[in-house]
Amino acid sequence: MRSTITVGLDGSPESLAAADWAAREAVLRDLPLRLVNASQWQAPAYAAASGFDIPPLPRELQHSSSRRLLDNARAGIADGHPDLRVETEDIDGLPVPALLRAAEDAELLVLGSRGLGKVAGFLVGSVSLAVLAGSERPVVLVRSARPERQAPSDADPAGTRPDATDRRDVVLGLDLGHPHDRLLDFAFDAASRRAVPLRVVHGWTLPPYSYGGDLMPELDDATAGQVRRELDTVLRPWREKFPDVEVSTQTTVGGAGPHLVDASHDAALVVVGRRIRRSVVGAHIGPVTQALLHHAAAPVAVVPHD
Repeated sequence: MRSTITVGLDGSPESLAAADWAAREAVLRDLPLRLVNASQWQAPAYAAASGFDIPPLPRELQHSSSRRLLDNARAGIADGHPDLRVETEDIDGLPVPALLRAAEDAELLVLGSRGLGKVAGFLVGSVSLAVLAGSERPVVLVRSARPERQAPSDADPAGTRPDATDRRDVVLGLDLGHPHDRLLDFAFDAASRRAVPLRVVHGWTLPPYSYGGDLMPELDDATAGQVRRELDTVLRPWREKFPDVEVSTQTTVGGAGPHLVDASHDAALVVVGRRIRRSVVGAHIGPVTQALLHHAAAPVAVVPHD
């Protein structure tokens, strides 16, 4: 199968917002858009309040509902992107394994996440979290609307949709202990395609003797300088590979999570990495990514790497 931008739909406003974002990404990457829906619904794990079991809908009704959802979404995308090739598929199986299979042939998997406002941010559902933790392809989570809207325009009177004039940065959260090429390439490429700056955020820890920098401030300054030099060394070949991308760096003491959340309010996209861990105890996404998924204002791209 040809590589696609794939989006999982479930009929929610959030998944439709994800489809809209994915359509723009497909145009940027010159790839077809694939809309998928896992029509097999999982039976509730609890009894109804009435005490009677709730039987699942017949499969033919589930398929019919899925087709309507996919056809309506494709029609809506065609209005804004008439030249974009859009494929649809009602995929078999429960949502998590079905979406993981769909992601295997995708350049990028895009899912919706419910936003609860400026404080709560993302409410990550069990399906999105399980897919994110299990996918070996990049996954983007998209909210239905940004808490802080853009200025309205004639084409977007609500001011909620970024367009070609959107000049917000791409933000990369980078761990110098694991500066994986796949993550760096994704972030630089995203900034280059959007013709926007890339802001790189790295959090580092003070040495144990520091106690906040009061005892040996000169050594703390030296450590901070060393961190900045290491960051510049890691970024140098990528600056050379993407000379069109304007790069700024931000090194912060402590975890990068809060700083990335703050940066997300002025970002087009926040990019973070996730180490692939194939173990019997399950997959993990890490504290920085967890913080972003719950509080970020912009779409979050999670790039898995070894």
